[in-house]
This record gives sequence, structure tokens and C-alpha cells, in this order.
Amino acid sequence: MRILVTGGAGFIGSNFIWYILKKYPDYSIVNLDLLTYSANLKNLKGVEEKFKGRYRFVKGDICDEALVDELVSDCDMIVHFAAESNVDASIKNPDIFLKTNILGTHTLLKSALKNNKKRFHHISTDEVFGELSLDAKRKFNEKSPYNPRSPYSASKAASDHLVRAYFYTYGLPVTISNCSNNYGPFQFPEKIIPLFILNALQDKKLPIYGDGKCVRDYIFVEDHCRGIDMVLHKGKIGETYCFGGNSEKNGIEIADVILKNLGKSEKLKEFVSDRPGHDRRYAINFKKSKDELGWEPEFSFEKGIKLTINWYKDNLNFYYERSYSCGRDRFKTLPAYKSDK
Repeated sequence: MRILVTGGAGFIGSNFIWYILKKYPDYSIVNLDLLTYSANLKNLKGVEEKFKGRYRFVKGDICDEALVDELVSDCDMIVHFAAESNVDASIKNPDIFLKTNILGTHTLLKSALKNNKKRFHHISTDEVFGELSLDAKRKFNEKSPYNPRSPYSASKAASDHLVRAYFYTYGLPVTISNCSNNYGPFQFPEKIIPLFILNALQDKKLPIYGDGKCVRDYIFVEDHCRGIDMVLHKGKIGETYCFGGNSEKNGIEIADVILKNLGKSEKLKEFVSDRPGHDRRYAINFKKSKDELGWEPEFSFEKGIKLTINWYKDNLNFYYERSYSCGRDRFKTLPAYKSDK
């Protein structure tokens, strides 16, 4: 099996590449990634040596039709992670989100169609469903209506609709998965968990949006990769599958658990101005994935967050001489780390 992975130098994509190559000794992967700000080839350091002849990296844009055609023609399956995903950046500059997330997805779909209808799996987000109230008992599922509320989620919703359109109109063999907030090794520190861990390690403030009560469901990245694997091998063509971690936490709770695990003072918590249009709650009902695929999360939040914290503690040199500025005051530029590790 030859898989074209888009965005494989990013957080979830790189974890997926490691997962698949370790599990399937007869599979090979081509990783197409433009290496924008949140991608990092260090996420895949050693993969070529460990899996000789089974991995190749290609730097390029998913909007480049000629390059995409060349790579798609030589693969059996496309797993599409590549996307602009920072909500704050989408509010400030939506254009690149529309280009990458919508037009880039369309470029891949066109190529999959004309190259003998290649199997296509699209990675999406629970944010396309909008928001839930804090006191609601319901959760998002595969039948939830779309109600995106940011340029990012709107662009992902549009790409989901394009994928479905190619299934219904052209018979392209597609599947879609919508997941909750991922966390784990290699995550770029614009996201709340790695940002809070790295700030706490420096005794810097942990910036919490608004009242800190917005809730997200958190899924450990390895659980998500296992879910995608199951969709590829057991999922029904044309169907959507939702993956969640069954771990709803608000911003205050995330800060508290990180500070407690690191033995840091609660005084490091700092409340900052809220994001415009900040959704109050996301939550995923993954009953369909459990019933049809046999999938459910194996990592509790308590286990996953300890593994994640320990990974960042052990890999401070991973961020050596690299700084992160994410376009809003909440994300203070991190200084270079120096480590003997």
C-alpha cells in the first residue's frame, strides 16, 4: 500500500506517519508538505533511516496541480491532513485559509478523480458544527448540522462539503473524520496545552481566554491516529466518523492540571481578552465509530497529559533557537531553549 499523506510534517500528520510505518511493514508513505510555520521536519527525524525505502518527503503546495498529479498517480490512497488551522490567524487573515483548505482540497480531489478514482480520506474538525452551550447534554455526532463560526471552521466546512460532493457526483471513494482537540508530542505551541506546558516550565504566565470556561473535548493524538487507521481499513465509503477523547476540559482546568503536574504556582494563571466569536463548548459523541469500527479512546486525559508533559520536558532542545509568534497578544513569543539533552 502506497499512501500519499498531505501535511505530514505537522503535528497530527507526523504522528500518523510514525504510527502507520511502525504498524504496517509493507506500507510506504510519501509526505507532501509546504513546511509553513507550524510544520517541522524534526517531527520525523530518523524516519527515513528506521523505515528504509518506505518514506519520502516532498516539499510542495497542495494547490500545485502538476505536482499533486505526479504524486497522486503513484499512490493507492490519499490521507489529507494539510490545512491552515489557527483560529486566531484565520480571523486576522482569512485568505490563506480559503486557498489552502478549500482550493487545496479541491486540487487533491480533482487529481484523485482523474487518476483512477483513488481512495481519499479527509481529516476534519468538530469546529464545523459550531458550538454547544455549557449546560447542554448533547454532543456533536455525524448527523449534526454544520454551523461554522470562524473563517477557519467555515473553510473546513466547505472542504468537507466538497469531499462529499465528489462522492455523490463522481463516485470518488471518500471518507471523512471529524475529531475533537488533539494533544500530544510534536504539537506546535500556538495551541493551549503545549503553550501552557512550555510557559509553565519557564515560570511564565499561562494566558487564559476570557472567563476561562470555554470547554473543549481533548483526544490524545495516538488515539486519533488509530481511529484514522480503522476508517481506512474498516470504514464504509461515503461515510463520516467522529472521534473524541471523552475528556471535556475548560481553560482553567487545563492550566490547573499542567501547573499541578509541574509543581508550579497557580499564580501563573493570567486571564486575557477573549477571542472574537469564541465558541463556548465542543463535545463529540463517538458511538458510530465504536459500533462500526470498534474504536474508542484508550488514553484517559490523566494518562495522556502526563505523557505529553513528560515529552515536552524531555525535548526542550526540540525548540532550540526557534521562536513562536502566533499573531495575538495571548501567544507571547517564546525565547530559544537551551538544553544539554
